[in-house]
Amino acid sequence: MSKTRILIIEDNDDIRESVVEILELADYEVIEADNGKLGVDLAIHHLPDLILCDIMMPELDGYGVLYLLNKNKQTAATPFIFLTAKAERVDMRKGMEMGADDYLTKPFDDVELLSAVESRLSKRSKQEAFYSKSLDQMSNLIGQTSGLKELAKVITQRKTRQIKKKQVIYYEGDAVSGVYLVLSGKVKTVKLTEDGRQLMTGLYGADEYFGIAALLLNEPYAESGEAMEDSTICLLPRDLMDDLLNRYPDIARQFIKILSNNLMEKEEQLLQLAYHSVRKRLAEVLVRLVKQEPENSLLELKVSRDNLAALAGMATETVSRILSDFKDEQLIERKGSQIVILNLQKLQTLKQ
Repeated sequence: MSKTRILIIEDNDDIRESVVEILELADYEVIEADNGKLGVDLAIHHLPDLILCDIMMPELDGYGVLYLLNKNKQTAATPFIFLTAKAERVDMRKGMEMGADDYLTKPFDDVELLSAVESRLSKRSKQEAFYSKSLDQMSNLIGQTSGLKELAKVITQRKTRQIKKKQVIYYEGDAVSGVYLVLSGKVKTVKLTEDGRQLMTGLYGADEYFGIAALLLNEPYAESGEAMEDSTICLLPRDLMDDLLNRYPDIARQFIKILSNNLMEKEEQLLQLAYHSVRKRLAEVLVRLVKQEPENSLLELKVSRDNLAALAGMATETVSRILSDFKDEQLIERKGSQIVILNLQKLQTLKQ
């Protein structure tokens, strides 16, 4: 059985040699490069299972290395860990947005190094399972058309990204980096009101795309994207998507259809904000959340009061008061942080 192959790209001889020694003692096959340009060449030639890369290097820095490897189909999905000095930690958001999987802050010891490597390799081994399940569920979307088959193929070649609850994926005003696909978990898009409250403009679960409008308009993101729970997502970069949309009309039609549905939902949300009482608005939010999870036969929702407030466009205190009223009316039940819907039909037909 062949050994797991790791590429270390680091211009500091002492650090690089130390990393090589630790990894070889742990029975990994190690390839080393002392600059970014050589590192890219070695990555493409040897196709390592994981890459460790410094940020500040001669000839080509770590960001450049990651950019070039992401453009290459053979290396785009290779797990990538940045090695960074403490002073560079403020720049790590850039690296993570570009597709880095993790980072280690120098100086680090052998336990930290091996833990990061083993964790990332373990997550990679689960990636195929994530994609297999996701693509099976996407079968109705993909159908038999050549373009959507190509899209599915591209998705399997991309790298998954693990997002923690409340982690921001992009901010309103950020340059568009591409379209995101949720593989597991939940992601929300929000806009801030002038008084600092959040208005949730979109809620996305497994096998749903977000960020489409910014891509098609080639404009900065008009809202912020944030994980509502621990989630797994995949970024389909702008250049790649532009190419697919230009070559395959069926992909373009599918994304226009998704965008149209999103716009219709937002129009309905605006009408609710304008004409419905706070009670009816919250009831409609609960019904919408239940319908988004058809496999949820127990009608249990794990959603915070803050997120309910953002979806319904009201204050958190108002949400608490109405939930208490719904509980007294035996429409719902509270189980810790969960809401159990007891009478879905009555919530759907709730009067003003």
